[in-house]
Amino acid sequence: MRAPPPSRPAVLACALHEIERVPARRRLLQAALVALLPAGCGFQLRRPPTLNFATVQLLGFPARSPFTEDLRRSIEASGSTRVVEPPVQAQVLLEALEDRRDKSVAAQASAGQVREFTLRTRLRFRLRTPQGRILIPATELLLTRDLSYSESNALAKEQEEAMLYRSMQTDIVEQVMRLLAAVPAL
Repeated sequence: MRAPPPSRPAVLACALHEIERVPARRRLLQAALVALLPAGCGFQLRRPPTLNFATVQLLGFPARSPFTEDLRRSIEASGSTRVVEPPVQAQVLLEALEDRRDKSVAAQASAGQVREFTLRTRLRFRLRTPQGRILIPATELLLTRDLSYSESNALAKEQEEAMLYRSMQTDIVEQVMRLLAAVPAL
């Protein structure tokens, strides 16, 4: 006659006892192995791009706007480039030709109530030397996001709109940084 199978609590207690028997040193080795695995495949945290010029001046950007501050912070985070004010010190000039946000109605209900907006952020810029040599010709970056809308949640949708614009602004700064990093050494 067979013995009845052990109860569930007895099986769990036995499993916990087995886990406790694994030496601490072995568990430490396993944790270290798991931590080092991503490094073995070439994984690295994202770093700011390296720019091939030492100084840059921002022209045509609104002073102290969140976008300008994000761009300034990203350029200086590269470690190799500083943002300067007087054009005499600048090795390159980053000119904003157009910086605009748009909001348009994308969908309406039959009663004429707005159901969806389209948000757009557009930046046209170019990069040149103080002598006029064009390094990046006039380039337009355009991002679009759709925002559903409900009058009963107007305050929440206003905050969502601000978050979407902020996200688009961050995306544009990252795209500008990638374009600046692609500029060959002067």
